[in-house]
Amino acid sequence: MKIAFRTDASISIGTGHFMRCLTLAVELKQKDFEVIFISHNLPAYLCDMLKKNGFVYVPLGVIGTHETTDELLHSSWLGTSQYQDAKATVQALADYFCDWLIVDHYALDERWEKTVRVCCKKLMVIDDLADRSHQCDLLLDQNLGRQPNDYANLVPKHCKVLAGSQYALLRPEFAALRSYSLQRRQQPVLKQMLITMGGIDQPNATGQLMQLLKSCILPQDCRISVVMGAEAPWLQQVRAQAQDMPWPTEVLVNVSNMARCMADSDLAIGAAGSTSWESCCLGLPTLMVVLADNQRAIAEVLQAEGAAKILDNAFAVPMRSEVLSSFVTNTKALYEMSIKAARIVDGLGAASVVSTFLTLENL
Repeated sequence: MKIAFRTDASISIGTGHFMRCLTLAVELKQKDFEVIFISHNLPAYLCDMLKKNGFVYVPLGVIGTHETTDELLHSSWLGTSQYQDAKATVQALADYFCDWLIVDHYALDERWEKTVRVCCKKLMVIDDLADRSHQCDLLLDQNLGRQPNDYANLVPKHCKVLAGSQYALLRPEFAALRSYSLQRRQQPVLKQMLITMGGIDQPNATGQLMQLLKSCILPQDCRISVVMGAEAPWLQQVRAQAQDMPWPTEVLVNVSNMARCMADSDLAIGAAGSTSWESCCLGLPTLMVVLADNQRAIAEVLQAEGAAKILDNAFAVPMRSEVLSSFVTNTKALYEMSIKAARIVDGLGAASVVSTFLTLENL
């Protein structure tokens, strides 16, 4: 059976959409699905990930800047019109009629989906926003609190909607380390802090946070790990800052063992994106920084559940420093947050989604 993914990653988009597609692709491959990825100008290190997993990458050809009347909030992410992108996608799949085409892109809606129907039997959409109409057979929204009814007027009646954090697409190593991670949090301490603002971190939230930490009260034996992508524009500056931190600080690039890094950490400070579900699975107490408007809803619902706390960029520096210092010295708060976070995601979402795939395929 053939599966094609259409997603992008860039400085403006980040890598979250690509990474969750890759997670689902790996799960599908284990069920003997043949997988290819279609994308614009995918960074080299992400192409290497696809090659390492045995997936074919088909770059979209040069696309004209066809004038568009798109009014989607994230239309600028596409760099062209939906019409031109759909045309290029159909051309890329000319010799690869697929059983399923899976699209994960905020800049695409039913107009694009209707056009690409000619090259696939069924179509799946991965979304978080519930802000536009789709023409698909399966839709996944892994956000906490999301309900199928949120898409009642946005998808065809026959469309199967998978909604809620139980479907969060996490790599299998997170479920494998869940028991270990939760067990070590029974006696909370703060000796290892993790900073992860996504693979790109265009606004340099990492550097700003490291500067903020200098005015905070942390245990003398605390260690800090900073995770970044090789394409992060501020990588070299962050490396220089790490040398000047009051605590031993390492900068890790393109880590392949993120689950282990998180399981061995006592507190994370990270962007309120897809990494939030990884933290929840491992019960990792997390302070979230909202780096994009589409992350706000995730952050607020996790904070309302007591599973994380927002360290808002809107705070003045002294206020953020006070919030951070008061939190990291409260081991009871760390423990309570860990328990509440672990209830939200169990790490088996990808397997649940693939199970639905197989059911729909046999209909």
